[in-house]
Amino acid sequence: MRGRQGADGVTVARIGPNAILQAVAVLDRAMGRAVRERVMARAAVPMPSGAEMIPETDAAAMHLALRREVPAQANDLLWQAGQATGEYILRHRIPHMAQRVIHLLPSPIAARVLATAIAKHAWTFAGSGSFSVQPGRPLVFLIRDNPLRDPDGHPCLWHAAVFQHLFRALVWTEAVVTEVECQAQGAALCRFELRPHA
Repeated sequence: MRGRQGADGVTVARIGPNAILQAVAVLDRAMGRAVRERVMARAAVPMPSGAEMIPETDAAAMHLALRREVPAQANDLLWQAGQATGEYILRHRIPHMAQRVIHLLPSPIAARVLATAIAKHAWTFAGSGSFSVQPGRPLVFLIRDNPLRDPDGHPCLWHAAVFQHLFRALVWTEAVVTEVECQAQGAALCRFELRPHA
């Protein structure tokens, strides 16, 4: 977990700004700036600059505000935002040479390499939550105390979309990630299963 001490001396857990920025971009394209401004006003959080990590509570508030402001479209919008975040990671966070190497590996090994890389940078999307990987078939990602879990009980589609986009780009073009247990729905943690195809 990455954090920064606030004015009151309490360490504030932080998360990557793309948890908000990519959702904003998706909202602007799909529904227009006016809807995006309503969502941000409802969330009552500032627009991230993109230059630094943000409080995880800001990202959670924005995702919740999106769900409550446009409930009929929220699942699709958050999925698109997760895909866009995955694409940002590919363009800016995983070196092209590393991507080429992963492409050349046998897919089971490539999947393990990518999963290990994701785990090493888990603080960017899991914040104060605890992230782990269970190798095997299916490959499993676990987030305990997921800071972006939805208090209204909706599944964690943003995370699933991030993982799926990365694995489709680098390992299996038809990879599918499904959240099979969700802390927002009463489970002990969020459990995501990755399969090479549907």
